[in-house]
Amino acid sequence: MPERVHEREPERGAGTGQERGGLLRAFGLAEVYNPSMVPTLRPGDQLVVRYGAVVRPGDVVVLRHPFRQDLLIVKRAVQRRDGGWWVQGDNPFVENDSREFGVVPDELVIARAWVRVRPPRGIQRSVAGVLSWAVSAVRPVRAARSFSRRLRAR
Repeated sequence: MPERVHEREPERGAGTGQERGGLLRAFGLAEVYNPSMVPTLRPGDQLVVRYGAVVRPGDVVVLRHPFRQDLLIVKRAVQRRDGGWWVQGDNPFVENDSREFGVVPDELVIARAWVRVRPPRGIQRSVAGVLSWAVSAVRPVRAARSFSRRLRAR
């Protein structure tokens, strides 16, 4: 099953973030459903994304699948190439990425992940439990500095 992201931004339109609402419309929420980005992202993780953000190598991005443009997927932008981005998942056992479908055109890359929010496991019954979850669950999604080294080592 291909990686899937459920976009939780119903009024977004074309995805540039410039529609109704201005700056607030530049951000949205997406939910990860499949394991292609494990260990960075897990199924159930929520992503705060920024539409129209500049993408750099190593960034986690939300894009339309090149063969099924109604399907949103999340991958890491590895390298800029002629015609778009080479994207790959962080999970080496899932190959639903550019190794399968090639370079992704720029117009299919719709957002860059900004923050990951991992849902709590079970009910948090204490302030300490909530704080512990918050510290581990809310993390910025940063470019993987070692990702290019991992690719060269394979």
